[in-house]
Amino acid sequence: MMYLKPTLLSIMLLAAQPMLAADSLISGEMKAYIGYGAVVCTLLVIVAALLIVLQAFKVLTRLVLKAEGYTEEQIQLELKPAKPAKPTKAEVFNKLLSLKPLSEEKSILIEHDYDGIQELDNPTPAWFMYLFYATIVFAVAYLFTYHVLGIGQLQYDEYKTEMAVAAKEKAVYLAKAANRVDENTVKVSTEPAMLASGQAIFKQNCVPCHGDHGQGVVGPNLTDDYWLHGGKINDVFKTIKYGITTKGMPTWEKQLSPGQIADVANYIKSLHGTNPAGAKEPQGTKEEEGAANATLKTAMLIKK
Repeated sequence: MMYLKPTLLSIMLLAAQPMLAADSLISGEMKAYIGYGAVVCTLLVIVAALLIVLQAFKVLTRLVLKAEGYTEEQIQLELKPAKPAKPTKAEVFNKLLSLKPLSEEKSILIEHDYDGIQELDNPTPAWFMYLFYATIVFAVAYLFTYHVLGIGQLQYDEYKTEMAVAAKEKAVYLAKAANRVDENTVKVSTEPAMLASGQAIFKQNCVPCHGDHGQGVVGPNLTDDYWLHGGKINDVFKTIKYGITTKGMPTWEKQLSPGQIADVANYIKSLHGTNPAGAKEPQGTKEEEGAANATLKTAMLIKK
């Protein structure tokens, strides 16, 4: 203990050195490291001092007990008492359920009996009763929250909310799915919304070359059976997407999304057989109308 005070004083002076040497050449980061080191050393010295004091108390206790006539075994038991035995599973189970072991059932027998049958004074465990009371409180709170105050949603209202959320998520999914289409996966469609979208895009971008009814101006007639680059939905999609730059057909893949190109392609397919006035003469190769195109044409005629 005689060296403790000088050691602590040295450490404190070392910790204060960065603050006193403000104009020194030591960097701020190095000063912080020195300060942290001083603090850690101080804590280590304190821990060591506490261990020494604890050991001193043990030695003093041993001397006092020995002076009172305790044997070495008794002193060891006093300094290191034996740990209590761990309860068995049966004891834990009985305590949890507030049960008495079979050996103690006689102490809780009720005096009266009927036809030789006796009853134990073994009440319901406290935890079970607390759980039962909690269910009552929960039921009352649920009744007031949902049926009296109307704060929460009942089952049918929650169902409608979930369906509305699902509808929004479905719309987002379909919007993303529509833009994953390409010339290999595009399909013929008769959906009015898709055809209306395709018509709007067609009138905005394609009328100068193909006419307002697809009759053809600079570009070819889109309503007859003749096609320069293929008349299937995949061919039409590919022509719109990549264009035919050698013949003046621009590429639209940077201006239109894949979904918009699919809309325009389906709208163009819906123009087949409409025979608008002033239609341009046929160009290209004649293609027979497939079953899908016939279905699309029939649907459009019914709509009209």
